[in-house]
Amino acid sequence: MTSSPIIDRLRGGLIVSCQAYPGEPLRDPDVMRRMAQAAEFGGAVGIRAQGPEDIRLIHRAVQVPLIGLWKIGSTGVYITPTVEHGVQVAEAGADIVAVDGTRRPRPDGMTLAATITALHERTDALVLADVGDLDDGIASAEAGADLISTTLSGYTDSRSRTEGPDIDLIRELAAAVDLPVLAEGRIHTTDQARACIDAGAFAVVVGTAITHPTSITRWFAAAIKEDQ
Repeated sequence: MTSSPIIDRLRGGLIVSCQAYPGEPLRDPDVMRRMAQAAEFGGAVGIRAQGPEDIRLIHRAVQVPLIGLWKIGSTGVYITPTVEHGVQVAEAGADIVAVDGTRRPRPDGMTLAATITALHERTDALVLADVGDLDDGIASAEAGADLISTTLSGYTDSRSRTEGPDIDLIRELAAAVDLPVLAEGRIHTTDQARACIDAGAFAVVVGTAITHPTSITRWFAAAIKEDQ
């Protein structure tokens, strides 16, 4: 299994994704910096953040490893879609650059393997492949990724979306690849987070249930109104 001081610090822990959607009240780099600091105070072993501005501020504010990405658009390959985006994410301070690790066509026409190779050559960052299914994970491992995450499970056409985390995919990836597998996506409770570790996840990434108060409020409001 891939090992490095950065990866070793993530083992068996919680990574908190600090992101806000465009147009929301919390969509501000300094707010995300404060969110990341709060998560670190709470015991997070790592932070996941989006966009060079957020990454730059968070890098200066926390001591834990930082996973960075850059969302360009909202469909197709939009998570750090090109090498240039990845380089800027690394230059902003990310220890790990998250890229789309699916087998879909990339906007610059490069293969995933060529993208990962270029990022390794041009930066000191590790590369995390966000995958949607088992074949994506295997292909990402063969392409040279340092870590794999289930981030895109249920968000591509290749796999149905589970109500909670995709435990089956976590288990399949952990058995199929010799890389750290991060569990991410629809992890809303502590029991679900524990189930991901039990299924073989190297670490767990939680975003919405910790750092997105609009969604959390919506969950509580809907529950209160049930059967009324």
